Amino acid sequence: MCTYVAPLDRSAAEERATALRAMADPTRLQVLSMLRDAPEGEACGCSLISPLHLSQPTVSYHLKVLIEAGLVCRRRSGNWMWYSICKAHDGLLMAVLAPART
Repeated sequence: MCTYVAPLDRSAAEERATALRAMADPTRLQVLSMLRDAPEGEACGCSLISPLHLSQPTVSYHLKVLIEAGLVCRRRSGNWMWYSICKAHDGLLMAVLAPART
């Protein structure tokens, strides 16, 4: 006998798919892991450039994609932008960024 299992709500599925597409890039996963591990839970945009060995415009582009997907939040403090992981997708991010099991 087949049992009916309801699918994930369509709007929730679209939201998660957008988040997963944004995360499907090695640099963006690195950015997310850096923000997850940042002191105080946030990092200045300028502190992401050197460890990633990328230019400022490239890092800004990746941050923009993550912000548009709702994964990263930002706040301005003077001339600096501070970035943190948004709570909306916290569980999804923790699952994706969890250490690999051996």
